[in-house]
Amino acid sequence: MNISRRDLFKFAGISAVAAAMTGCSTKAFDSLPAKAGESTGVMLGKHQVVVIGGGFGGLTVAKELKKIDPKFDVVIIEKNDSFMSCPFSNCNLGGIEGVNLGTLTHDYSQAVEANGYGMLTAVVTGIDRTAKVVHTSKGSVGYDILVMAPGIDYNYKGQFPTWDAAKIAKARRLAPAALVPGGEHIALDRMVKNMEDGDVVVITVPAGKYRCPPAPFERASMIANFMKKEGIKGQVIILNETDEIAKGAAFKESWKEINAGVVEHISNCKIVDVDFDKKEITYVQTVFANKEDTDGIKTTKTQKYGVFNFIPHNMSNPVVEMSGVATTPDGFKKVKMATSAEKPVSFATATDASVYAIGDVVGHAIPPSGQSAIWSGKECAKEIAHVLHGKSYSVATALPYKSANVCYSMVNGNPEEAIMVNHEFIVAGPVIGSKGSVPKGDTVNDKYRSSGLGKATRDWYKGAMRDLFS
Repeated sequence: MNISRRDLFKFAGISAVAAAMTGCSTKAFDSLPAKAGESTGVMLGKHQVVVIGGGFGGLTVAKELKKIDPKFDVVIIEKNDSFMSCPFSNCNLGGIEGVNLGTLTHDYSQAVEANGYGMLTAVVTGIDRTAKVVHTSKGSVGYDILVMAPGIDYNYKGQFPTWDAAKIAKARRLAPAALVPGGEHIALDRMVKNMEDGDVVVITVPAGKYRCPPAPFERASMIANFMKKEGIKGQVIILNETDEIAKGAAFKESWKEINAGVVEHISNCKIVDVDFDKKEITYVQTVFANKEDTDGIKTTKTQKYGVFNFIPHNMSNPVVEMSGVATTPDGFKKVKMATSAEKPVSFATATDASVYAIGDVVGHAIPPSGQSAIWSGKECAKEIAHVLHGKSYSVATALPYKSANVCYSMVNGNPEEAIMVNHEFIVAGPVIGSKGSVPKGDTVNDKYRSSGLGKATRDWYKGAMRDLFS
């Protein structure tokens, strides 16, 4: 059998992923030792600060607490035994030089050894705020202060009430969303790498809050880049439930000038159903005559696909519901944050002064991104450290904060070019608000994208990983 260069590339990629994601555990991830008189697997111990979630926010708050005071007793509970980065992952799909799934994965033991906090690899099964105990698949852990940084989940059932568990499982398997770490990134990578001439890639953009607003649009750009690099003829169609595009002018510029005829964005498309066997999407598109037209003309359409990146509505991870803290009435269920005259903005929850929230689930009006989670983790750590030291601290003293969130999106591979958005965080009533701008990266040629921003994208990712794991 003759094996083409593309086939060799596919096999090599799969082998690298298998090596990176085998899930081998180390002693750093074994159950925390029980205290004297406690049963292993029942009560594992009690700690000053317990952090749920080992993502950008959770790792940051744990590291910063240990930096502020090495005597703080901090433990992270994380269900995965290795870290995978969602930020920068689209560069892997795009075939950017030197980037693969191994680039995105990291060993938690490195962070544990470097920063001195503990880590329990387990699934959270319940939270008892009265007893101040987190129940997990490996036993229970007590806390003085709890930090929830669990990330998102997908709300298939809320979006498609008639779908049964089997169909939702098929959607996860055959049309992976790839917005949370783990196997769905591997599956989508395999599907993209196995594309053939004539294939149509469909990416959906959900309404409401979802993780990393630019992600679907960067992904379209990167898959188009991979197709160009590999000489694959096809199309990338974005079915957007609204007409909003994060970094819209910048993405549109790149699609027009780099991916003309390949990337197509279609607004106001509500997915009605998907036949995963026939590879066919049914959706209703609404076309509005003008800004005053609130009804529009609705047309039911179908779209065949070769690869489907189905991003459903997002919601807070079920850990938030387990905690019983108050949430917003929308479908996402953001955590309601505490506020007072002394602390106009805080990372403590409105329900419980001993429970904090950061990252995607936070109720502040800031963009959900890796950089926002890092900034929030640092500020949350300051707030908690002051509480543990018997002092007062208001996050408002750090605001306004320019460039609190700087988010890059790669749009081209040869040359490597990216676009960016910059957010200033401000006090906006009882929450942290943000003001964003999308600057031109190439002022000489009056372009949003530039090679300088392409390099900055790589540098940001390297810096973030260095910050989290060393």
